[in-house]
Amino acid sequence: MKTLWLPVVAALMLAGCGGNNTPAQINTPGAPTSMKMKLLDTGAAAMQSRPPIDAINAYLDGFHFYNGDKNGQMEAHHYVTILNDDVMQALIYDGNTRDARLMGVEYIISERLYKTLPPEEKKLWHSHNYEVKSGTLVAPGLPDTADKALMSKLVNTYGKTWHTWHTDRDKTLPFGIPALMMGFTADGQLDQRLLKDRDARMGIDTRKIRQQRADIVAHPVVKGADAWQDGEVIQLQRVEGGGEHAHGSTEFGTSEQTKRHKFNN
Repeated sequence: MKTLWLPVVAALMLAGCGGNNTPAQINTPGAPTSMKMKLLDTGAAAMQSRPPIDAINAYLDGFHFYNGDKNGQMEAHHYVTILNDDVMQALIYDGNTRDARLMGVEYIISERLYKTLPPEEKKLWHSHNYEVKSGTLVAPGLPDTADKALMSKLVNTYGKTWHTWHTDRDKTLPFGIPALMMGFTADGQLDQRLLKDRDARMGIDTRKIRQQRADIVAHPVVKGADAWQDGEVIQLQRVEGGGEHAHGSTEFGTSEQTKRHKFNN
């Protein structure tokens, strides 16, 4: 599979992102960027390396909704890094321009890895089967052959998505706690006004894309994913203490990372 990714990634980089047509959805309070900050930004860009950012090699546009609230729908712009053949990670923005707001993150894993997850963990993930086959998940600016190769890889993957800034609800700052997001699984769920607006803005035809992907092989969704369809709705709540990640005493102790470092050395 790694040999497949070489031409795909090359095509992604050569094609460009096909963006710059969806500005940020909200205005953030604050003074205009000063000349001093602009100079600092320019200097940092010229003098500092940014390997994790440079590793982003794909742009995907799709739609999410709040787990448990299908009325809470929004467009999501994904900037994806391919870590290996089984794992990808994406930064999610509310637009594709320089001033876009960082809404959240999505982790994408293969069907093989998803099957190894514990039952309770599986409930946090959604399938990409319908998103790919329906044409609602797109890679703007990508040639048809590269698009087909990329989507053939994504169709049987699973995503775990958290939104941390709810710009779709006019939140001008990242208020509240993160929300678990889901992906659509059937026709009639996505607000067609969102889809028509996206298609018109990006100059694409979802119906045509759907037809072009008809021969992409999609496996049956693994049991446990898209748990909201079975009434398993999960969202975070504010709790005292460390919650499910607590490690005993709240006194400062040696971190797990430090312990591992000492052990390995």
